Amino acid sequence: MPAPPSIGSAPTPPTARTPAAKVAADVPPGAMAAFGGDTGSRTAPLPAGPVERSTFYAEKEMNIRKSYMMLFAMTAILALLGAAIGGTYGAPDIGVGVAFVIAFFLGWWSWAQGASMIIWMSGATRVDHDQEPMLYNVVEEMRIASGLPMPEVYIMESAAPNAFATGRDPERSAVAVTRGLLDKLDRDELQGVIAHEMAHIGNYDIRYAMLAAVLAGAIAMISDAFLRGRGGPRGGHPILLILAILLAVLAPFSAYLLQMAVSRKRELLADATAVQFTRNPEGLASALAKIALDPEPLNGANRATQHMYIINPLKSFSMSSGAMFATHPPTEARINALRKMGARV
Repeated sequence: MPAPPSIGSAPTPPTARTPAAKVAADVPPGAMAAFGGDTGSRTAPLPAGPVERSTFYAEKEMNIRKSYMMLFAMTAILALLGAAIGGTYGAPDIGVGVAFVIAFFLGWWSWAQGASMIIWMSGATRVDHDQEPMLYNVVEEMRIASGLPMPEVYIMESAAPNAFATGRDPERSAVAVTRGLLDKLDRDELQGVIAHEMAHIGNYDIRYAMLAAVLAGAIAMISDAFLRGRGGPRGGHPILLILAILLAVLAPFSAYLLQMAVSRKRELLADATAVQFTRNPEGLASALAKIALDPEPLNGANRATQHMYIINPLKSFSMSSGAMFATHPPTEARINALRKMGARV
């Protein structure tokens, strides 16, 4: 298996292709029914009446506060699980220490290899200004608006419109879009999508997502190891054994729910920040509608990377985005939030 490319390597020319036809029509009337989730399923019409106005500053502060609370809850679950398991061996403090050491090593691997692995898994190809001048110019505009360094720009040769951002920090970041996104969105909509991805970079959402994944992974790993290999209390109180078993069963499920909740809040935060960059909530709202309604599958996406895209690309995913297991908020809720900031979709 070839090694994944590291972010920072020179771009390689894209393979020859036949450009897809440009989609000129807007979202058809009546198609803006509520999206039951990232699957794009329709359930009820968007409210047509006036909405309570908000600002991107208020939306940002609310979602930042909620995501901090969820990450704190995940950390508390990890510490409590470690203490309970350690207590069955008569050493709760050592159990907490071991739990955080495991989380540290998982985090170190994700920090060192995560971004390059995601680019490699998506099959994206790095491009420059000469190869994709319009895309590069839009990224440059959003770089200036956000005050961030210029990220590397990648193209995924897929007809499905979608995009994601990755990287360990703004100085080592990348934005990847599909060919379908360039073919099916107009310039204002593309600008909204790129602003959303630049917002993920500027808000350090990639770090938050990595931290949430590391905490959830460490909790699942510790719980599984305890349930499979524990040999009974060794100096600890029997009540701690019961507590440890209960936590080992329930903690991974709770951590996963919190991880998905963090992902949903950071998506809403990125939407609000994108409006701050573009001052045009309508472009992003229209782009979200087109992406969610597009029937093309994105073959390069999988369960490990679905949370990174602007809209969940796994159209066959059976759960609604409004559910606790969803990686993204319902598209209807995102568009309604943008309507509060002035979008007329």
